[in-house]
Amino acid sequence: MQLVCGKHTLDLTNPVVMGILNTTPDSFSDGGNCYSAGSLDLDLALRRAEQMLREGAAIIDVGGESTRPGALPVGEQEELDRVLPVVEAINNRFDVVISVDTSTPSVMTAAAAAGAGLINDVRALERPGALEAAAASGLPVCLMHMQGQPGDMQLAPHYEDVVREVGTYFSARMRACEAAGIPRERVILDPGFGFGKDDNHHLALMRNLAALAPPDVPLLVGVSRKSMIGRLLNRELHERLPGSLALAMLAAERGAKILRVHDVAATVDVLRMWAIVEGGALSS
Repeated sequence: MQLVCGKHTLDLTNPVVMGILNTTPDSFSDGGNCYSAGSLDLDLALRRAEQMLREGAAIIDVGGESTRPGALPVGEQEELDRVLPVVEAINNRFDVVISVDTSTPSVMTAAAAAGAGLINDVRALERPGALEAAAASGLPVCLMHMQGQPGDMQLAPHYEDVVREVGTYFSARMRACEAAGIPRERVILDPGFGFGKDDNHHLALMRNLAALAPPDVPLLVGVSRKSMIGRLLNRELHERLPGSLALAMLAAERGAKILRVHDVAATVDVLRMWAIVEGGALSS
């Protein structure tokens, strides 16, 4: 399975790692890591990107709006100011697929022009104009399932059958993409762990991950350091690496092709060891 991401082609024969680079002051785990004296520091962002590349990341995911539970929306210009300089700098410095984590049409358009190769949208292109902007970019899109919005999504989420409902949502969004000119070979699906689900929903989705997407549509899974690990294992944020790695391997075993993570080196080692045991090709 291959995914054309602008000037790059991403080989998804084996699972790959997407490294998280948040250019926000308030993301739940790494908010403020790219800031110095209260302002975005481009050198810090580039050093973090370089570190993740050395550790084996195939994709760098740049996001300028926190979508943690309870997060408030970010203004369009502020998001552009946070995202574009970083995308441009990474594109000029490194040979890597750049993903832009955004729901804002103008950010999609500007980031594509600046060198991004993938659009990663937690709102699955549901904002007005997002489908059209994504289609015009010619880039692949990751469609995530979320019940509600970040500000209210964890207030008593409810499903009759979470696996069926997420799968139905994906089918509807893929049809909407196709109608807008985004073919299925440019679509990635993300079940949205931590986005409008409780822990029983999370477990059901992980157990049935392979049933959520057609075999020719890659799945992206992001469970790194999430609060579900804290609740299930009684672990604070800085203690969640083992749980994150266990879920990453379980997701890979169940068919996930992209793992979105904070801890790149450890996750790459897990995937390489899994590939050795399974007899797959080793990543470089």
